[in-house]
Amino acid sequence: MAHPVTLFWHRRDLRIEDNRGLHAALESGHPVQPVFIFDTNILAHLPEKDGRVEFIHQELNRLRAEYQAHGADLLVLHGKPEDLWPQLLERFQVKTVWCNRDYEPYAQTRDQAVHTLLEERGIPFKGAKDHVIFEKNEVTKDDGLPYTVFTPYMRKWKKRWEEDPQLPCPSESLLDHLHPTDPYTCPTLADLGFAPSGLEFPKREVSNDLLRQYGDRRDLPAVRGTSRLSLHLRFGTVSIRACVQQALATSEKWWNELIWRDFYQMIIFHFPHSVDQAFKPAYDHIPWRTDQDHFEAWCEGRTGYPLVDAGMRELNRTGFMHNRVRMVVASFFTKHLLLDWRLGERYFAEKLLDFELASNVGGWQWAAGSGCDAAPYFRVFNPESQWKKFDPDSRYVRKWVPEYQQLHYPKPIVDHKFARQRAIDTYKAALDAVKS
Repeated sequence: MAHPVTLFWHRRDLRIEDNRGLHAALESGHPVQPVFIFDTNILAHLPEKDGRVEFIHQELNRLRAEYQAHGADLLVLHGKPEDLWPQLLERFQVKTVWCNRDYEPYAQTRDQAVHTLLEERGIPFKGAKDHVIFEKNEVTKDDGLPYTVFTPYMRKWKKRWEEDPQLPCPSESLLDHLHPTDPYTCPTLADLGFAPSGLEFPKREVSNDLLRQYGDRRDLPAVRGTSRLSLHLRFGTVSIRACVQQALATSEKWWNELIWRDFYQMIIFHFPHSVDQAFKPAYDHIPWRTDQDHFEAWCEGRTGYPLVDAGMRELNRTGFMHNRVRMVVASFFTKHLLLDWRLGERYFAEKLLDFELASNVGGWQWAAGSGCDAAPYFRVFNPESQWKKFDPDSRYVRKWVPEYQQLHYPKPIVDHKFARQRAIDTYKAALDAVKS
């Protein structure tokens, strides 16, 4: 007869240290068998050389080695969760299932289905808060409603932190509570239907020296002035609580950026319609242009605006784009080209290694003016001014668009002055029509 176990389901938390769900599972009183599922509901829509799948696979191998050092192993499966969970319940005598909560719409639907399956078998399915500092309704307005503007949310968030600082938990100290087992067979990248991407992945740590200069250098795309931890935070290979601890010791600006992350996770939980509809419904009436040539020029980095083109080429080549440049290229897409923000958001979703639905949608709707706490519609970034301000010696542009001063570099696909006025007039007419 198999011994009873607690299953811990790794998802966006690929680490053993300061893992709240894992910690709770290890304290459950039964040996813990960790599990990870390569979800084909998600993988089926990804290209063969998707760097995120390669990154996850790499990090799972690291995680497996850490578990194996304690006489256990991570069971890595490949398929649809709704098909694999009944098999897991046949394979193990499961007493409890633990995971860390996920706030995105697909994850909510998936987890509800698993909860129903387990409930039918009398097995508790428990979730912990790990991916964020404060979740759901933990930071709300005085009337209990969710914030939709960042600055008052941030003030309340910091007040809540003073009252209840979220400190790291010692999950890594309880690994003698794991289910002992010989190593499992893990699917290779090829088994999953993927191939190496050729992309480089950032390190799991950031220096205090860099963070102390973060406020002064974070907007300069030519220098390494940002943490580059967004990929690791996305998949939980680093702890958000550890990051906040480091921010408190080095940089309030970085701390504020980490709070933006909580903010967008809260927004997507309370307003799931914003994934593919305007947060402000009136903005769904804007008559977006359809221009395949302009869309492709933007995607390929040949708009004739060097900073925009540099950003898109960096993205296509590396899977990363500097955050200041993300704002510029998104503004250019939605205002200069008057293209639907959803198209740009989906392109970023395909290309960004650090793609996270809540932040990506939030950032694109901010640029389009349609989101919560968004830039007003009449704010239109001038790509030339942004270039001069944030890349004054053109180091960033020269790296990605070396031909920008040559005759064969394309002329701007749209005139800035014309495009700016067209955007303002189009937005104003659409919004006025909704009001009348």
